[in-house]
Amino acid sequence: MKYKIPKQDINLKPFMSRPPRFNLKNVIMRTDMVYKCEIINIIELTEIEKLFHLKILDEAERQIFDFRPGQFVMLEVPGFGEIPISIASSSNNKEFIALCIRKVGRVTDMLHQARKGARVGIRGPFGTSFPMEEMVGHNILLIAGGLGLAPLRAPLYWINERRDEYKDVYLLYGTKDPASMLFTYQYDGWEKVNNIKLFTIVDKGDKNWKGRIGLITELFQEITIVPDNTYAIVCGPPIMFKFVCDRLDAAGIPMNRMFVSLERRMHCGMGKCCRCMVGSTFTCVDGPVFDYWSVLNLKEAI
Repeated sequence: MKYKIPKQDINLKPFMSRPPRFNLKNVIMRTDMVYKCEIINIIELTEIEKLFHLKILDEAERQIFDFRPGQFVMLEVPGFGEIPISIASSSNNKEFIALCIRKVGRVTDMLHQARKGARVGIRGPFGTSFPMEEMVGHNILLIAGGLGLAPLRAPLYWINERRDEYKDVYLLYGTKDPASMLFTYQYDGWEKVNNIKLFTIVDKGDKNWKGRIGLITELFQEITIVPDNTYAIVCGPPIMFKFVCDRLDAAGIPMNRMFVSLERRMHCGMGKCCRCMVGSTFTCVDGPVFDYWSVLNLKEAI
């Protein structure tokens, strides 16, 4: 007889304070260890996206947990499953971990019903990261489409906390419409406080939109690229990578200084399920961050 795990309400603290012990190995690896977390804040960004602040309950584990920009965690809702989510907060922040979650399926639907105080679990961090130290002393070009701005928050925080180590920083951000734009409350701070040159564009405006309308590649007309002194990070729908990176290539930026995140291919995070496999490459283990030259050599990666 097949046993079916009953659905649980993640807002019930008695249950979530004692989540199932999935890992009973004598030596628990980092990939197996589940950090028990509490949702301490929820910010509604759009109709389908929310930003969750998760606090690791154990103080010692909270201090131990460490990650780099570009990495992700597996977010677990017992009784419903787990999903890979890019970390969208500062690697120096030991108080909470920020995850931006779009409502697209069974697990995310449940999370969008959660309230402050609900308990979940995370594993990780997993994957490769953006080479932030390598970019020191250079211009940085950050390009995001739609939900791709979420994984760019971590490198943004990294740069902001070390702003004097980097030269000009540009952020190009495009969405379908104004209502889909994420983290609008931070734009003024990024520009005025951190001296980041921000350019936004939408595919289709509304009656209140006064900004640019068109494709994100049109924003290249607004900036001056110094190819010998520029690194680029691109996050967003895979279809966007080719058009954006081709423009960067035409501008003279070497492909090994363009970095993309294939986070949308993530599944188990450990190379076990093989669902993220491209050729002989596991994008969750060897990625999700790749330079564009490597991506071009991964058939059907984008």
